Formats: sequence, C-alpha cells, structure tokens
Amino acid sequence: MIKAEFFVQLIGAAFFLILNIYLAKQGFSDPEIANFISYRFLAVMLLAFPLGFYIKGRPLKSFFMMGSLGVPLVAIFLVFAVQNACYKYLPLLFVLWGIVFTLFQVSSLPYVMRNTASHNQSHAISLNYATHSFGTILSGIIIFGFGQFMHEIDEGIILLFIAFIGFFGVYYLLKMKVDVVVPVKKDLQWKSYDWDLLLKAIIPTLIIAVGAGLTIPFINLFFFHNFQVDSTGFAVIGGVASVLVAILALLVPNVKNKLGFKKGITYTQITAVIALIALATTEFFIHYWWAFPIAVLCFWIRTPLMNMAAPMTSELTMNYVGKKNQEMLSAIMAAIWSGSWFFSSQIFRYLKAEGLPYAYIFYITAALYAFGVFMYYLLVLDYEKRKVINKINPLN
Repeated sequence: MIKAEFFVQLIGAAFFLILNIYLAKQGFSDPEIANFISYRFLAVMLLAFPLGFYIKGRPLKSFFMMGSLGVPLVAIFLVFAVQNACYKYLPLLFVLWGIVFTLFQVSSLPYVMRNTASHNQSHAISLNYATHSFGTILSGIIIFGFGQFMHEIDEGIILLFIAFIGFFGVYYLLKMKVDVVVPVKKDLQWKSYDWDLLLKAIIPTLIIAVGAGLTIPFINLFFFHNFQVDSTGFAVIGGVASVLVAILALLVPNVKNKLGFKKGITYTQITAVIALIALATTEFFIHYWWAFPIAVLCFWIRTPLMNMAAPMTSELTMNYVGKKNQEMLSAIMAAIWSGSWFFSSQIFRYLKAEGLPYAYIFYITAALYAFGVFMYYLLVLDYEKRKVINKINPLN
C-alpha cells in the first residue's frame, strides 16, 4: 500500500510544487488560483465524513485502486484543460481531483492501524507520512532536470510526464494480498462512536488546519512573486525541504521514545512557528540580498519540523480515541483538513484581492499554529491521565 501511495503522492507533490506557478504564467491571478484550489478541498470536505462511515468493516483495496487510477487520470485531464483553454471545466476537475485523492488518503491510515502490530505502529505511520516527502524529492528532481536540460518544455508537459509515471502505483496494489477487515456490528449507528473523545482529538487539528490552509498551498506563490523563484527553483527548494522532512519523519519513533508526546509535539511545532514568522517577515526586506537566503532557510526549518509532528499527533489521536473510532477519526481528519483549507483558500482569495501582503497572512497562520500547539499539549495531558486510569481500572 505504501509503495502505491508513493506514486499518488508523487503526482500530488508535483502539482503542489509547480501547478500554481503554471497557472500564474497562464494569466490567472492569485485570487483565481486560490478559488480553483478551494474546489479540491471542498470535494474532500463533503466526501471524507460519509466515507469514514462506509469504509468501516470493509476491505480497503478497492478504494486504493480507485485512487491510484483516478489521481493520474484527473491530473492528465486537468493539464489538458489548461493547455486547451477549457477553463470552464477546471472547477469540476479540481472537485474530481479531491475525490480521488480522498479515496486513497482516508483509507491509508486505517489500513496501517488494521494491518500493523502495535509495536510497529510508530514506524508504519512515520513511513506512511514519509511517502509525501519521497514523492516531493523525486518530483523535484524530475522538474529540475526538465528545467535544466529541456528549456523549451513548460510546466504542463512536466506535470503530464509525472502523471503518467503515477500509474505504476496500480502495479503494487495488484500485488497487495493483506487487507484485514475488522468485523463490526451490522446495526452500527451514530451512537456507536465515542463522540466526546473524537471531539477532543480533532480540535487541535482543526485550529492548525485552518492556519495551514492560508499558507501551505500558496507558499510557492510567495517565492514566485517576492523573489521571482520559477518552477525549477522552487522544485529545488521544495525538494531539499522534502529530504529534510523524510529524514526527520523516519526519526520520529526515536524522538517520541526519548521525548514523549508532550515534548516531542510541542518543541518541534513551536520552533516551526518561529521559523514561519521569520519567513513571513522577509517579504518586507526583499530588496536586501540576505532576505532570500533567510526565507529559504526558514522554509527548510519550518517544513520538516511541522511535518515531523504529524506522525506523532496521528499516533496520539488514533490511540486516544480507540480502535472502534479510528476509521471515523481518519475520515473526520481528512474532512477537517480539506474543509478548513477550502475556507482558508477562500479567505486567502479575499485577503489577496484586498491587497494584503503575504506576510500578514502568514502571521495569522503562525498565531493559529501557536494556539493549536497549546491545545495538543492539553490533549497529551488528558491522554496520559486516561492511560493511568485505564491501568488502575482496565474495565474503565
């Protein structure tokens, strides 16, 4: 599954790196680009929650297969629509893009939790998250290679090339034989879930996701407009960041074992927030030679550290809600990230249409991140308290 996920993430990473720049070169404004991006997140927001109900008690291979076929197909049609000026189809294609991604992403974490022994969960979750980093590394290399040696080829051709490579993920899914199904009662209904635990688990993610949606999808536009970083240049910047993300993601189990959830989550994310503030501030000093190197350095600090916390927070929340709530938590988390990014994209579109600098938007993200970190701290305290109670009274 993780090998197949790598090829899905390869396409997603390539589009993250250069799609916005490609659209900007085609004459789309930042608010228009933000509006297109928001359609993808709207689709995930609407689909993820009911999908969480549906996948419980069902094998997941078919959902992976639909995602592995759908992601490259929709990616190809999307690029063709831009190349042929069929702009009226772009909202629909971005909606489909969100749907096929959701089919894979909502199912991946429950699959890991179902098919991995408890003592290997930290490693499996970290490897699952690292697929995005490895996909970004390879797509960054491919984009840079095209930019260096085939100057006449634009971003659209590069995206098509990577989309076709993505079909290799289907090969690995055909080899996937293990797909444990956790039996559930036929009358499983709304009241079967522990909604109080789910609510406590999702609040920190909701806060952070809203902030992330104002920054992450548009960070390439920040570099493009402020420092004239083209797609090739940002592919290198993003690729280096992903190397760091991959390295640190694979170190997460060791960090968690040494520091625990409390220090491991809070220390990494607080440092990332400080780096984001410094990154945003460079917009006011773009005429100085040192602004660009500092912006890149802060991006390289912020990205891996913020991503480093993700496997820990996923393991924390999955264990916090318990086995019977894990599929629903995965679906809610996907809905939260995409739903909040939909609204954040619309907010970003409005703020940029009003002429607000990127720096102020990123400051909003930093404030929301800081509040989200505090809420995770409170969640860890509650998790540790519940562990003690359960040891004293196993039936509790």
